[in-house]
Amino acid sequence: MTAVSAPPRGLAPVLQAGIAQAALGYAITGLGACLVLLAGDLKVAPEDLAWLPATFGFGLLLIAPAGPYVLRHGPRLGMVAGALALAAGMSLLALSPTLPLIGAGALFIGMGGAAIVLVTPVVMAGAAAQLTKVIGVSSAASVLAPAAIGGLDASGIGNGRIALLMGVPPLLLLAVATRPAAPVVPGGSTARPAVGVTARRWTVVLLAVAVEFCFTIWAVARLTGTGLPASRAALLSIAFPIGMAIGRLTGPLLIDRIPIVTTGAVVTAAGAVTVIVAGGPGPVTAGLVVAGLGVATLYPMTLAGLVATPGLSAAHAASLGALASGTAIVAAPAALARLGDVVELRLAYLITLPLLALLLLLRHRR
Repeated sequence: MTAVSAPPRGLAPVLQAGIAQAALGYAITGLGACLVLLAGDLKVAPEDLAWLPATFGFGLLLIAPAGPYVLRHGPRLGMVAGALALAAGMSLLALSPTLPLIGAGALFIGMGGAAIVLVTPVVMAGAAAQLTKVIGVSSAASVLAPAAIGGLDASGIGNGRIALLMGVPPLLLLAVATRPAAPVVPGGSTARPAVGVTARRWTVVLLAVAVEFCFTIWAVARLTGTGLPASRAALLSIAFPIGMAIGRLTGPLLIDRIPIVTTGAVVTAAGAVTVIVAGGPGPVTAGLVVAGLGVATLYPMTLAGLVATPGLSAAHAASLGALASGTAIVAAPAALARLGDVVELRLAYLITLPLLALLLLLRHRR
């Protein structure tokens, strides 16, 4: 009788991706919520710290070219390294009293998050519905960060940044319990992807991420512009990730029933217009919910489209997706911040409308 080896112990791939995305969503939204608190601690304007969330984008830009090498023996290396780096970054950001250490924490978050973004589509095999569900877990977890940070800061018990430490234990569990997966190997087809199609699909991913991060990073600052204190603005900023969580958890039910990307872009634009024209915190919060609902499926759907490019290997598709995300995260929130130096921040949100229009134009181009 032939002996059958037992499967390696550890977390199943879908659970790995779920924990990783949940922690990443908590970290990134927490970084946005911390901007106003950090500005107060360091006595600078929030716009002067725009480079902090951009470090996540720089991490993606650094990691993306190494994608095929990192994924050669499967996604485990990237998942474990990403979990440990993300845990270190969240700890530094939560506890550090000086800007250099805070910057180092943001960089670790960027590098760790970049590794997780790189391996997730490989773990989930690029399936649109599965990607939407897993990234939906990220959005659901991201709701907790502004609430925890704002609530702790408002309580007076301690600095709200300490709430970032809640994300560290799951990451340590992930690093210890991640099981090996099958290595990424080239497919049987020798066809090469069309450059024009690949470039167009890459750009569509970039635009989707750019719109999402304009809201993710600057929601708290927009709400403080309505006259709210930083702690209440951080609490209300959960409106955007709540909208995204609902959209991503329900999105798989709608993918085959409606033109999901077109509908999402239109709904996002409606939310953006509300955020722009509203004067009080209530309407701005409502606009953030609507924008979150609309933007929810844009990234997973456009990423799935890139992964499905004929002739493009899974490893190269993951690298290109990470590169698109990194470029968007570096450029879009920083551009919005620079516009905020010239006009009111709410008017700077107008940048999202041409980005959405271009996304639709490229998405539907044959």
